[in-house]
Amino acid sequence: MAPRSRQRRHKKSPSSVTPVVVTPPTVVTSVPLTLSKSDPSIDALGFFSLENNVPGLSQLILQKLNMKSYEEYKLVLDGGASVSGFGFRCPQEMFQKMEDTFRFCAHCRALPSGLSDSKVLRQCKRCRNVYYCGPECQRSDWPEHRKVCQELRLVAVDRLMEWLLVTGAFVLPSGPWPCLAEIVQGWDTWFSMRHLQLDATLDAVLGSHAMTALWASVGRPRPDSDVLQGSLKRLLTDALSRPLTLGLGLRALGIDTGKIGGSTVHVVGASHVETFLTHPGHYDELGYMFPGHLGLRVIMVGIDVSADFTQSTSTSPLEPGTVQLSGHRGLYHDFWEEQVETGQIARPDLVVAFHPGFHASPDLMEAWLPTLLLLRDYEIPTLITVYSHQELAASLQILVDLDTHITAYGANPFASLKPEQVYSNPNKQPVYCNAYYIMFLGSSCQLEDRRQREEKVDGGFFFFFFFFWWGLNS
Repeated sequence: MAPRSRQRRHKKSPSSVTPVVVTPPTVVTSVPLTLSKSDPSIDALGFFSLENNVPGLSQLILQKLNMKSYEEYKLVLDGGASVSGFGFRCPQEMFQKMEDTFRFCAHCRALPSGLSDSKVLRQCKRCRNVYYCGPECQRSDWPEHRKVCQELRLVAVDRLMEWLLVTGAFVLPSGPWPCLAEIVQGWDTWFSMRHLQLDATLDAVLGSHAMTALWASVGRPRPDSDVLQGSLKRLLTDALSRPLTLGLGLRALGIDTGKIGGSTVHVVGASHVETFLTHPGHYDELGYMFPGHLGLRVIMVGIDVSADFTQSTSTSPLEPGTVQLSGHRGLYHDFWEEQVETGQIARPDLVVAFHPGFHASPDLMEAWLPTLLLLRDYEIPTLITVYSHQELAASLQILVDLDTHITAYGANPFASLKPEQVYSNPNKQPVYCNAYYIMFLGSSCQLEDRRQREEKVDGGFFFFFFFFWWGLNS
């Protein structure tokens, strides 16, 4: 069974890490949901939170997808029975409907349906990302929009270019690393190591029929080659950020990847983001990060794991040099009791949570608490990522309150370089996937107890040695 919560003590921030100013966590205003409180979904909360900023936006999105409810949307995404009318007749229709979901005034939040006949939403000509219902709203919004306009220009290109990853037209460069893995400490050295192979890959994609068809379907002029090349590089870092961040955790926490039978990593709280667009080849890069490894087993666990990703898991030894991906739909503490404690699944060498979001909602925190306590009390090496410094501070405060022993935190050298726009609040500063990390191992209380026991043992040995020496010399 999952371990019970320890009696918590009030503690200061760990002295082994640089202190940060802890700000109160961002609270998502509650909205009516039809989901069970015991199984909150960060995907669902994100979808419905659109209503907080732009009333009617979630319904507009469903309308463009020819759906009536979030439950229908979730059914299709989970691989269930198809919904009548879902889908698009051609790429042009798909891109048009996708763009329609961004059509609301960035200043007054008006949707097209709420405008008078004399008004029409027009795009910002600089970023091609936000809309305004008139010059007055655009002028009033400019002091805020000017801070993010250039970054949002990148967002507008990236969300279209991502289609090449979805269709498989953009295949990431892969293969053994031509230099020592210890040298690759971040994206600068990774790009330098891969530059010849990467240049050939990017040139092939830029000249491909898929690229031409993409921009013909979008219905707007194709950007310059340097703009498209920059977008492809950002998308590449976004796809590889998770496996390389996982590798960062293996390195920093001293996990032995040369263990007979292979090493096991559990990705907890996994959602569609980690599984829907993930290709097994993306995690090959993790294997190349540890040449000579004897097998790496990565198991995605979460209530929003894509149905297509769910595969059977096995405790049988892996072939040396292979990376095996599988998924399990459910809550992690249930998975632990049903699969790990019964010996059906190997105990993890490392647990990783990409953007768990427990700082953002009481419901999410309630759902995450059993897992956090389990990881703490079983002393499982754990790595968590967050989007921003504010999230880092809020998450650290929660983990300190739970008496976890935080071993390190900071900026992630393998953070995604693709800016992420807040869908319903377009002028909010974009964030980056896996921007910061937190690592913890066990409980600070356990650490103190262990130190006290060691001090008692050391003291006893000292007195034993003293009397032994005194007896010899008396």
